[in-house]
Amino acid sequence: MDDADKVIETFKKSGVALSAGQVAEASGVDRKEVDKVMKKLKAEGKLESPKNCYWQWKK
Repeated sequence: MDDADKVIETFKKSGVALSAGQVAEASGVDRKEVDKVMKKLKAEGKLESPKNCYWQWKK
């Protein structure tokens, strides 16, 4: 499983909005890599932000 898969899995399992730091801690992926993956997922429309600086998997 690569870093992107770990980040995606963390979002899908959480059920709540997470900050990038929380995703990095939960997935074990470096924070800079989490930021890169999240940027790509946001551009693809797969993440939504219910509040400032927190993201969740779009349902």
